[in-house]
Amino acid sequence: MFLEKQTTEQKEYYGRMLGAVGSLSRLFSESNEPYIAYRVAENLFCKAFDARNLSRGDTSADASKAMLGFGIKTFLHKNGRTFEKVAEFNKDHLIFNSLSPENKILKVAELRNERIETTKRIAGIENIIYHCVTRSEKEIFVYEEPMRTVQLETIRNLRVDKGAIHFEDAFEEYKFVVSKSTLYKRFSANNVLLDIPVSIINDPFEVVEGLVSNGTARQVVRESKTEERVFLPLYSERGKKHVPESSGLNQWNAKGRPRHPNEVYIPIPIWIHRTLPDFFPPRDTPFNLHIPNGEVLSAKVCQDNSKALMTNPNQKLGEWLLRGVLNLKEGELLTYDKLERIGLDSVVVYKIADSEYGIDFTKAGSYEGFLKGRNVGTSEGYAEE
Repeated sequence: MFLEKQTTEQKEYYGRMLGAVGSLSRLFSESNEPYIAYRVAENLFCKAFDARNLSRGDTSADASKAMLGFGIKTFLHKNGRTFEKVAEFNKDHLIFNSLSPENKILKVAELRNERIETTKRIAGIENIIYHCVTRSEKEIFVYEEPMRTVQLETIRNLRVDKGAIHFEDAFEEYKFVVSKSTLYKRFSANNVLLDIPVSIINDPFEVVEGLVSNGTARQVVRESKTEERVFLPLYSERGKKHVPESSGLNQWNAKGRPRHPNEVYIPIPIWIHRTLPDFFPPRDTPFNLHIPNGEVLSAKVCQDNSKALMTNPNQKLGEWLLRGVLNLKEGELLTYDKLERIGLDSVVVYKIADSEYGIDFTKAGSYEGFLKGRNVGTSEGYAEE
């Protein structure tokens, strides 16, 4: 696994900081079990081990380092053998709702496996493990285990019990809660790598007040900046959700001049330029676009009304999206069904600094949530085709 291969200094820092964060649990709860928010667990892991933070995207990995991805989970330790959520399929329920329990589990397992493999392609990693931070009374445990795909050919011991379908494969024990379209896996703390005692401070508000009084907190607030970001749809909703056959991610299929099979662009709805006119640089002005696998592409917004996010050379974006992530063959059209199967239909673009931007995939429905948050009607919320 990963943790035991890290330096003593890194592991000691990580343990100290988990203990320090856990000591402030009374800010949130009266429980003697330390509270660690999942975003804190992700950010602390990346800081302690110099890992790339992937949490902006909605994929199976929250971080990566070298060729290894990490699903970072924090939950109550209990007896060390608990079922925890590993995937939701709310947007996919129509695909499997009418199936028998056996076929339903096969379909859910296929969807789960496709998401894991898609995550590997997005982040440019070979394997993913779970890094688990579990909490018990005045104590935090850390352990790791592989994030495996479901072994379809070994699914066995399937039984239905109180709205959940329980099953196993050669390595893991699962349950699928039908009403929530949610898959759970049993986690087992068989090999604890860190055991961290936590002294929970009775009055953490006094500690916070001390930080404010001596100016430390005010300095942190002054130095922090809210991240600017926009969500872009990979589809159109003129009629029903679909990926246009000759524009956007299927631009290579447009009529007229001969086009490279990787020629694509990501549509930018015009309302984004009207509402956030300074988010993107001016039309045809180059900027760096950091993709989740660590590569940096040269990009720009172009075409009429700056409606297209493209790279230079143009085919680099298609090479990453169509071939690297979506695993499409040359000449194969992208469809909304394909996006639905992997549970991702939008991207988030965030501003790192002047002329420096990042991009990541986000779960189905993210762009619609962005629209609602900006009070933009769906009739004007989609880009030109």
